[in-house]
Amino acid sequence: MLSVNKEKELLEKLRKEKRLSLPDYEKLVGTKDEEVIALAAKYADEERKKVFGTDVFIRGLIEVGNVCRNDCFYCGIRRSNKKCERYVLSEKQILSCCEEGYPLGFRTFVLQGGEGVMPTEKICSVVEKIKSSFPDCAVTLSLGEYPFEDYKKMKESGADRYLLRHETADGEHYRKLHPKELKLENRMRCLRDLKKLGFQVGCGFMVGSPFQTDSCIAKDLKFIEEFRPEMCGIGPFLPQKDTPFGSYEAGSAEKTIFLLSLVRLINPKILLPATTALGTALEGGREKGLKAGANVVMPNLSPFEERKKYALYDNKLSSGAESAQSLELLKRSVKNAGYNIVYARGDAAAFSK
Repeated sequence: MLSVNKEKELLEKLRKEKRLSLPDYEKLVGTKDEEVIALAAKYADEERKKVFGTDVFIRGLIEVGNVCRNDCFYCGIRRSNKKCERYVLSEKQILSCCEEGYPLGFRTFVLQGGEGVMPTEKICSVVEKIKSSFPDCAVTLSLGEYPFEDYKKMKESGADRYLLRHETADGEHYRKLHPKELKLENRMRCLRDLKKLGFQVGCGFMVGSPFQTDSCIAKDLKFIEEFRPEMCGIGPFLPQKDTPFGSYEAGSAEKTIFLLSLVRLINPKILLPATTALGTALEGGREKGLKAGANVVMPNLSPFEERKKYALYDNKLSSGAESAQSLELLKRSVKNAGYNIVYARGDAAAFSK
């Protein structure tokens, strides 16, 4: 157990140098000291304000379908979950979501879905139509692993960003979370391909997933430090009752917030969401995440009748301030935390100089 002063020294070093050794990350991640955690949030907030001020970017989340070819042990839309009521949005429905979101001020649309939910040709067609109808908007895809050539087609169709959580940078841990056909090496290959193709790339991981240790999290932070993603999504593990991990304990929202601070200190220019999972796990979690360094929120633009079906985990929020249709409620919530919703696209390149 490190002394509080030593943990503060590591925090100062991270703030100054934007990097730590793997053992030092592990030591810092393991802190239980409230003073150290509060100091990390203070430093992170100061760093984000140097780059972004009090701006918080909004992204319109469209959950395009919950059909998935994968069978990840933690996910409610896994292939073998027979209790999951499946759906896939049509092109017309997706465009209708954008048509609703645009006048509300959204200038980024995030198309998220199960892996293989749509063929590559349909993905590209949808992206082309969105970019044609809303040329001043960014399109983010979050649709899983594909070969290089498919990612290339998506980029050529006009997609700007791609979110692909790496879930864990520890190979042994990865094998405990996924069936044997899924490999960490392929996940990392996908992330490298996306960067090579010029996407603004996002990675990320669950906090408190089964079998995760502080050593695993240290590897995640080291990967983020070295890979330099433009975006990073971190949320607590939340169990879904119809999965193999349905009876496991949820991850800590408080630790998630602390890790948001550390990611902000690693890269002050990163786009860092306060996730729906964080808001689900802890009342006021989104606002606490913003105060600890996050600067993106992603209200839900999906059709109301389908939102409950996209059950990655139990009790997932999709209404109230999590709903794009309640944007005024979200704006007040963010303002009360000391920040302001802005309607800019918020491209990473604008802050990379």
